Amino acid sequence: MYTGLPTKRKYPKHHYANSKSKPNIQAMRYHPFTLPFSIGLGFIVLYIIVMWTIWIVRLSRREQKIVWKRLFSFRTISAIWESIREGLLHRNIFKRNILLGYMHMSLAFGWFMLIVLGNLEARLYPHGVINPPYYPIFFEFFRHDLTPLHEYEEIFTFLMDFFLLMVISGVSLAFFKRIRSRTLGMKRTTRHILIDRIAITALWFIFPLRLFAESVTAGLYNTGHFFTNFIGQWVIYNLPLDYLYYPAWWAYSIALGVFFITMPFSRYMHIPAEILLIFLRKYGVKEKESHSTFTKIELSACSRCGICIDACQLSTSLNISDTQPAYFIRDLRYSQPSERLRETCMMCMRCLESCPVGIEITRIRENERKEYPLFPSSSYSYINGYKYPKAKLAYFAGCMGHLTPSVIKSTLALFDAASVDYTFLDKTGSICCGRPLQMNGQVEAAKQLIDKNNHLIGESGAEVLVTSCPICAREFATSYHLSIPVLHHSQLLLELTKQNRLKFNQSGLKVTYHDPCELSRGLNITREPRELLQNAVILSNGSKDVESKSLCCGGSLGITNISMADRNKIANNTLEEIVTESSSYLVTACPMCRKTFTNAQEKIKVLDIAEILEKNLNFAPEKVSEKNQSPIKQQAVI
Repeated sequence: MYTGLPTKRKYPKHHYANSKSKPNIQAMRYHPFTLPFSIGLGFIVLYIIVMWTIWIVRLSRREQKIVWKRLFSFRTISAIWESIREGLLHRNIFKRNILLGYMHMSLAFGWFMLIVLGNLEARLYPHGVINPPYYPIFFEFFRHDLTPLHEYEEIFTFLMDFFLLMVISGVSLAFFKRIRSRTLGMKRTTRHILIDRIAITALWFIFPLRLFAESVTAGLYNTGHFFTNFIGQWVIYNLPLDYLYYPAWWAYSIALGVFFITMPFSRYMHIPAEILLIFLRKYGVKEKESHSTFTKIELSACSRCGICIDACQLSTSLNISDTQPAYFIRDLRYSQPSERLRETCMMCMRCLESCPVGIEITRIRENERKEYPLFPSSSYSYINGYKYPKAKLAYFAGCMGHLTPSVIKSTLALFDAASVDYTFLDKTGSICCGRPLQMNGQVEAAKQLIDKNNHLIGESGAEVLVTSCPICAREFATSYHLSIPVLHHSQLLLELTKQNRLKFNQSGLKVTYHDPCELSRGLNITREPRELLQNAVILSNGSKDVESKSLCCGGSLGITNISMADRNKIANNTLEEIVTESSSYLVTACPMCRKTFTNAQEKIKVLDIAEILEKNLNFAPEKVSEKNQSPIKQQAVI
């Protein structure tokens, strides 16, 4: 509340109060110190407009049609809400750690509210002219007497101090995170490049400098509220405030200008890019099979927050903490990433699951590998078509299935027990689904395999395709464009159990179930295996890293530059996290996971879900009627 100068205070030198005649009130609507802010603001606004225009214009015609078609729809409202929820409130980060979420939210939402309230305050002040952009930002400099705001004066001064305090608390946490990141739930933080450091420094100085400038003003004119008045009239009261007045506002303006000018070239370009990304995703624009304009938007939307570093098991198990998406995306945005950055990834999708922005990092890395394949392309044109007896169900074991024959044996035994009409597509030899080739950049070779397998599946006359391998299941479901449903064997076995075509003894054994990466994150299949297992065993997991957050076994085909010892270390670390002392078995639903965990240790026996079920099979029901001979109900497939 404005009450004039405190005792023993003088107006700053050259202040109009020291003049014999006060200047026109409009003369106090500009001061040269606003130039750094104004230049920076003009630059960033122009840059964002230009970049958004370029990105939208360079979308494919199909994507542009989708955007325009869905622009005036509920999707736009949904995008606005998500922009508020994630851009300002940072809900996804709150889910990870409350303190970390508050840090991000206080900076984003607090600053947003300061801007909104500042503009509203300047609007309500009765001066009768249009405000220049800098005026609401430096309102406390230009207006010391707020009595024209009448009853709103107390509300505005309180709220402005409250949200400034919120932002200052967020800045303090951000600084503290650099010293003790574990307190905010992060074991490691991103190592930033020079331009990021400049932008971060400017951002961290903006609000302390604003606090200092407003506190100096409050100390001189008693214009603040509980926060700035306390600092101005008690904490810094003995400082020469009249000499600090103009330098304080200059410093605040310069910090804003530096931040705005460095923003487009730093990690903070994610602020405008993420908003556009949210809207485009809501309209149905997705990452393609090669780099596109949408890729550039995703790269710019990465804040390099470093959450992906802790999610990556290469970091937690092998101490490889410089190849995660924060670094890969950064290098891809500015230049070409090194081979080490490109290839050192298990493609397990844990980073994708943890990313608060939801960047399709696995697809981006896969597309980058296509441009720079690690191995020379192979040809699979020699593979001839096979002839199989026609059946309602086609079973595909895959490469890893053939390396774990006990999984095939148990799966087929359960099929026989349920009288399933099936044909074994790759019985005479393993034919790859093509997924490992795609993950390593050999696109043409993968297409040859896809064509051959498509022919095999079509010739079988099957109504449904079933595989024990989640890698194959995901590849068939996403790359083959089949006209028939694709199921993981756990889905089929659960449906057969519900149809009473399979029945199991409840053994009472406690087992730990491990969610394979491709099954849980790739296909979102987490409920069916658990529901199926509960018919025969008791589930006992010792970790929160389950379902979509499950840990990788380490046997990933997506990485070729780590040793077997490193893979075993990852596997053992995963087992230490998820297996309980009371568990008799570790059960998984992926032949690769089964093989990797088995080879890595001898402490606990590892079984596939089909193997544990076969051990507890109650009986083989009589053959069902021809009417019920279909391998699975069509509605259950969906």
